[in-house]
Amino acid sequence: MDRLASFGNDPFDKPPCRGCSSYLVEPYIKCAECGPSPFLLCLQCFTRGYEYKKHQSDHKYEIMTSDFPVLEPGWTAQEEMALLEAVMDCGFGNWQDVAYQMRTKTKEECESHYMKNFINNPLFSSTLLSLRQLEGIRAADTAIPFKPTDDPPRPTFDSMLSRDMAGYMPARADFMEEFDNYAEWDLKDIDFVDDDSDILHALKIAVVDIYHSRLKERQRRKKIIRDHGLINLRKFQALERHYPKEVQDLYEAMRRFARVMGPLEHDKFIESHACAKVYERVKRAREDERRKRTMLSDVLQVIHDGRACRQWLHKQAAIDAGVSPVVTTFTSSGRRSAPPLNLTGLPGTEKLNEREKELCQVVRLVPGAYLEYKQALLNECQRQGGLRLAQARALIKIDVNKTRKIYDFLIKEGYINKA
Repeated sequence: MDRLASFGNDPFDKPPCRGCSSYLVEPYIKCAECGPSPFLLCLQCFTRGYEYKKHQSDHKYEIMTSDFPVLEPGWTAQEEMALLEAVMDCGFGNWQDVAYQMRTKTKEECESHYMKNFINNPLFSSTLLSLRQLEGIRAADTAIPFKPTDDPPRPTFDSMLSRDMAGYMPARADFMEEFDNYAEWDLKDIDFVDDDSDILHALKIAVVDIYHSRLKERQRRKKIIRDHGLINLRKFQALERHYPKEVQDLYEAMRRFARVMGPLEHDKFIESHACAKVYERVKRAREDERRKRTMLSDVLQVIHDGRACRQWLHKQAAIDAGVSPVVTTFTSSGRRSAPPLNLTGLPGTEKLNEREKELCQVVRLVPGAYLEYKQALLNECQRQGGLRLAQARALIKIDVNKTRKIYDFLIKEGYINKA
């Protein structure tokens, strides 16, 4: 294409022949050894063996012509260039005028050739697409555009919407007044001259650096507005109303953090806070379920004893009625001890050693609950450097006798130590 760019319909576009100074007409000769300025000769001077200064008649040469096909047979390079120039002059789609300017092709031939090779050609279409994308990226760095599907509002001057948009002008993709609008005033009287002292020169350089920092801040604010879509503030607020009330409150409270993160990161930041509230709600439900399971374990421990079961029912009835339960003591005479708990098939049994299995059978404690209580006591003992029985009872909300047995067992086995 660099060679084709040198060809044109007008012979005056090319330099004259170096031999006879006549205007060159294709084909003509270009010396391949003389340079950097081209040494051109017409065919007549070339056949006579014209020599001038460093140019010799035996130098290598190139035949310059555009009479050869480029894209398809029947269309020379000269005609390709003429077609592109005609489309540029007459406009795309005005094929009658394009053909009249070319003179060698009909309007049907011009249209068919141009659509086939310059519009529907994958090579040219991909190149044009990349150029459009590059142009869009460059525009995004300077302007604050809307999406192609958006219709940017065009409010009247000094209207409420114009004030909400901070004087944004869609036709210019810029603001009527910039941030720090008078930053340039500090530079209007600065002039660098040769007889400035070193201190004065350094002072002027410092003022220019300050001005550059103010320009960077101006561009930073524009980028925040562009990335978060804050030009049309009412549309932005309408989109926020689609969120639940608690998420809207989070957006309002966390809006100031949008300046330090991108729009996608900011949305994830808000959603993570919203999910944290959901987590707390689910956690409370999980704790309630855990307390119910502990209560059921207590029921299973006393259900084999009729008097203990009645005592537990009286206690729960008093709690439900909102009064302090009266603890009724029953004599243990004639009380039948509960049989050992069968651990076969219970989850967590495989994680226990033989002594721990014996403890769970005697205390009638399922292995999963024992392992949970054991880990809680180990963590507290490691944190405190020791553990007292009262602390163990505060951690494990089960029967105090079972807590005592678990505590003594862990002390005996060396898992924990007394404070």
